[in-house]
Amino acid sequence: MQSLSVASRRGPLLALGAAALFGISTPFGKILLSEMSPQWLGGLLCLGSGGGLALWMLLRRLLNRPVRQEAALTRKDLPLMSAATLIGGVFAPVLLAVGLDHTPASTASLLLNIEGVFTALIAWFVFHEHFDRRIFLGMLAILLGSAILSWQGQPGGGIPWNALGIAGACLCWAIDNNLTRKISAADPVQITALKGVVSGSVNVGIALLVSQKLPPWSAIAQASVLGFFSYGLSLVCFVLALRHLGTARTGAYFSTAPFLGSAIALSLAWQLPTALFWLAAALMAAGVLLHLTEEHNHLHRHEAMEHEHLHVHDAHHQHEHLPSDPPGEPHSHWHRHEVLEHSHPHFPDIHHQHPH
Repeated sequence: MQSLSVASRRGPLLALGAAALFGISTPFGKILLSEMSPQWLGGLLCLGSGGGLALWMLLRRLLNRPVRQEAALTRKDLPLMSAATLIGGVFAPVLLAVGLDHTPASTASLLLNIEGVFTALIAWFVFHEHFDRRIFLGMLAILLGSAILSWQGQPGGGIPWNALGIAGACLCWAIDNNLTRKISAADPVQITALKGVVSGSVNVGIALLVSQKLPPWSAIAQASVLGFFSYGLSLVCFVLALRHLGTARTGAYFSTAPFLGSAIALSLAWQLPTALFWLAAALMAAGVLLHLTEEHNHLHRHEAMEHEHLHVHDAHHQHEHLPSDPPGEPHSHWHRHEVLEHSHPHFPDIHHQHPH
């Protein structure tokens, strides 16, 4: 049986891995904007993600490893999957690319922290995910830092349209995150591949329809590779983290992504940091630290439920098996959870949706 302490550490590691992979997209994406339009960049990043993961799925099928077989998406998942793909896969990458076009990369990288705030607000007040004072204060610090960044350097107090473009992308991804949370028990590679192929094809199709110039093939290849790592593998880790942490906390850990992107941008000497930049960075770091040091432990009750997902026989999975169920662990099959009451450190994952 797997210990609960090991399971509780897996979610933060997956979310931080997703953040590290996504963090590289901002500075290198800005470089690629010198060779292609925002529409092309958004489409190629998604196509690189979806196409690369589709090849991964094909290779996985050829290897035929039945022991670690994720649960497939079902017909009832299609409405949520479609909405998440449209909002987070079609709208968000273009808004981000437009915002990056005239925004310093280090500022844009840190401004992406707003995604975590939007994600948490939607999770808390729309989907009623549990939060406490520590989590709220952390998000407040991140929001204040992002507000400072979005307005610095704006002459005459004008509206920072480029920053608003990035903020719009963050809002789209926040909605996407909360919708994807509802289907996170399914295969994360399948989810990400479908999102990438559909959204990338739409954006590239729009670019062709408006007669935008075809980027150089070298730039197309670079954008595709960047998309595979910063969008594809990152989202796979993110979906897995949603299973263990819930939406708001995954978004909080993911807020470390802009710090990596900002560090890369500064190391490339694209601009010198200002005092406001460092003040914003400090506020964001404090907010992330509050989330990283959270612990939630109390007596709670699991109601009976049935679902399918990849699992091992830990304290939450003590069900009976049919002869047709796959052998070995981890494995995926339809199973039933009986009523269970116990106490241990936990997050609002797919098994901990209880009231407080």
